[in-house]
Amino acid sequence: MAITSSAKKAIGVAKRRGVFNARRKKELKDSLKAVTTLIESGSKKEAEAMLPRVYKAIDKAAKRGVLKANTASRTKSRITKRIAGLGKK
Repeated sequence: MAITSSAKKAIGVAKRRGVFNARRKKELKDSLKAVTTLIESGSKKEAEAMLPRVYKAIDKAAKRGVLKANTASRTKSRITKRIAGLGKK
């Protein structure tokens, strides 16, 4: 249990940040799941339309430290590559 007042404040801050991070992570997972479903169904136009939402979620997560920068970059690259490959099958 926190004893000093600054430690008590730090617990509150950590809880608040945890809520924001959980929200960002949920948005990230939801958008990735949605675009993955579109890719698997073969709808290229819908997947391309969904791409800005995915990029936004990934970038926000990376900016706040929910994801590391390289992980974010790799995820964006792989999603883009999968969408680009839809027309070639």
